[in-house]
Amino acid sequence: MEDKHSGKMIAPIVITAIMILYYVGFFTVCMIMPIPIVLKLFLGLLPLGLGGVCIFVLVERIGEIRSGEEDDLSQY
Repeated sequence: MEDKHSGKMIAPIVITAIMILYYVGFFTVCMIMPIPIVLKLFLGLLPLGLGGVCIFVLVERIGEIRSGEEDDLSQY
């Protein structure tokens, strides 16, 4: 049986998956490039950190959808 909120979770999950794939790809390219290791780490770890933030925001958004809170502005 499909949950009534599952349709609203598709877009955030798809967007997060696309962003994670992009960040992992960018990290891979940075590690392959012939640049100093410090620059590789800076350019590579920054996108991976942003990927972690994307996952955190996704988890929060899924929690909001499941609780029935559709609009963040209703808190104000």
